Amino acid sequence: MSTDVGIEPAADRPLRQERIPLAIAYMVSAGVVFAATMAASKWLVATYPVGEVLFSRSFFGLLACGLLILPATGLAVFHTQRPGAHLIRGVSQTCSQSLLLLAFSLMPLASVTAINFSSPLFATLASAIFLKEGIGAARGTALVVGFLGVLIVTSPGADTVQIGALFALCNAVLFGTVTAGVRGMTATESAETLTLYQLVLLSSAYAVMLPFGFTVPSAGDALMMTLSGAGNGLAQYWWTRALHMAPTAAVVPFNYLSLVWAVIFGFAIWGDVPTPSLLVGSAIVVGSGLFLLWRESRRAAAVAAEVA
Repeated sequence: MSTDVGIEPAADRPLRQERIPLAIAYMVSAGVVFAATMAASKWLVATYPVGEVLFSRSFFGLLACGLLILPATGLAVFHTQRPGAHLIRGVSQTCSQSLLLLAFSLMPLASVTAINFSSPLFATLASAIFLKEGIGAARGTALVVGFLGVLIVTSPGADTVQIGALFALCNAVLFGTVTAGVRGMTATESAETLTLYQLVLLSSAYAVMLPFGFTVPSAGDALMMTLSGAGNGLAQYWWTRALHMAPTAAVVPFNYLSLVWAVIFGFAIWGDVPTPSLLVGSAIVVGSGLFLLWRESRRAAAVAAEVA
């Protein structure tokens, strides 16, 4: 999934025209495509090396985003005041997406997706640690309850589930930490710059892994790799467009529909039937995330009102 949730250039916010219905359509469409590309990655990693699948996902995503962004921005999009921050983010995302794919190889698609939804909880925790933001009783309660939901989803007991859940949870921690760190980057970096640097660095990192494991794909699998990577890039663009066209609180809740699509793909392809623990735990994780989103939106509105 995307690491630029909620990212938008601060300078662009007062100028954008809010078009909430279209933004919701973008977000829902992005969720469907993200779920489809994750299902494709889970299918491919059963046959091909992890590095090869990750490279195809990022490289063809880079090509797709490049075709969408570069005609409008040119190479100026790569101008940055934060090269070090981009590099640190790229290293973190390389580890994060590797863990995510390993989790897909060991767990049902919907379970990994549900655990990944705990990333806003870890973003809040990271903000408290690294950005010195206060947590407070409400935030603290949401963190504890949300993590309880993660434990319910993981259903401790089977060794393979525990290992897969550990990979998924580590991905969620890295995802959340990066989300918190990117907040400071948006003061100088556009969403287009953040997206392209991410994909360039990921493609470069995974290219290094290719000599250690590469299997020539069949024609059908090569097409799946291409479409999956391009779809991931397209979904990233739609996601970003949604966040530019409407307030975050209006569109981000529709991202949680990704869990529905993950359940559908998981059942249709692998016959994964949602367990009671998945449904209950997912509801708790999503509820905690939505509570944090609602609370932060209220705080932002209150601060804006005071400034005005």
